Amino acid sequence: MTNLPHAAYGYHKGKYFFTHKVIDRMEGIGTYMANKLKVGIVGGTGMVGQRFVQLLDNHPWFEVAAIAASAGSAGKTYEEAVQGRWKLDSPIPDAVKPIVVLDASKVEEVAGGVDFVFCAVDMPKKDIQVLEEAYAKTGTPVISNNSAHRWTPDVPMVIPEINPQHIDVIVAQRKRLGTKSGFIAVKPNCSIQSYVPALHALMDYEPTQVVVSTYQAISGAGKSFGDWPEMLDNVIPYIGGEEEKSEQEPLRIWGRVVGDEIVKAQGPAITSQCIRVPVSDGHLATVFVSFKRKPSQEEILQQWRQYKGRPQELELPSAPKQFITYFEEENRPQTKLDRDLEHGMGVSMGRLREDSLYDYKFVGLSHNTLRGAAGGAVLIAELLKAEGYIQAK
Repeated sequence: MTNLPHAAYGYHKGKYFFTHKVIDRMEGIGTYMANKLKVGIVGGTGMVGQRFVQLLDNHPWFEVAAIAASAGSAGKTYEEAVQGRWKLDSPIPDAVKPIVVLDASKVEEVAGGVDFVFCAVDMPKKDIQVLEEAYAKTGTPVISNNSAHRWTPDVPMVIPEINPQHIDVIVAQRKRLGTKSGFIAVKPNCSIQSYVPALHALMDYEPTQVVVSTYQAISGAGKSFGDWPEMLDNVIPYIGGEEEKSEQEPLRIWGRVVGDEIVKAQGPAITSQCIRVPVSDGHLATVFVSFKRKPSQEEILQQWRQYKGRPQELELPSAPKQFITYFEEENRPQTKLDRDLEHGMGVSMGRLREDSLYDYKFVGLSHNTLRGAAGGAVLIAELLKAEGYIQAK
């Protein structure tokens, strides 16, 4: 019962729900609920942690069993811990309000009550590395939203539709950590998901040079307009560390597993600029690209429309049915109109046309806290469960 088909449930306003048809067929929904995997959210009071809480409410495979945060939040109910700090439009799910927040540093206590954890802590990089490895060594899989382990050689950094094969390196990582079931898997930088899927679908034509500028929402910094008023009517042409991530992380996504590590690809060459703009959610990219074998515009559009990945094959709960959507309108995609495409898990492209210096140029868009952050991590967890890497303890 834990692997119901995709049509067994619906999704509306950030929540999953069972269809009446399925409930009628089930011997008892309570039995199914009991078979859900128990999830811990480490760093559950921040903006990304709140997204995890929202997305896991009524999830068909997972249920929140523990929430951990800093020592200052520990001992409070979740409702008390996020009072005055809840940043999402939807209310706090009733199921998590009474959960008593645990101290994230008390690894054994948190890990003892869950099958795996999502990690979205705000700590120095070295401290995050130590914390995540400590959880993994308890036999607890860690799906991380943090950047700390993105370049650890045996930690897969995954966009499930693009490089699901990288999870094979988990076998080597488990040997290094000395655990049979624990491991760390990470999602990449949120902004690259606005253009990397479009380029990946065109890899048969061998892209050689890419110039990209990303226009990134303030939620990417964990902020809202209420606590970052200086962003109103303003653009900041700098985001610390973001351009290096935009240029290098795609190469690791396109890399390959060699022995006990993932070796990054040598190309295409990417250069970028990253700009903070006064938008609540949604990262938009403008892209210029040249190819070794230049495709026609019709070939590009066909590749985008027909592209499917492992999540679509497996019909994972969070997977968009249409991964890449192309808008024919000259003024689309627009951040406000199109960021919630496929419940925020789809990516959209537009304005494809030939360029005078490069072969083509186009615009891409993705939702940064859904596809790019918490939603992307949930999709990774679904992939890992479906492939047998995450199981009940």
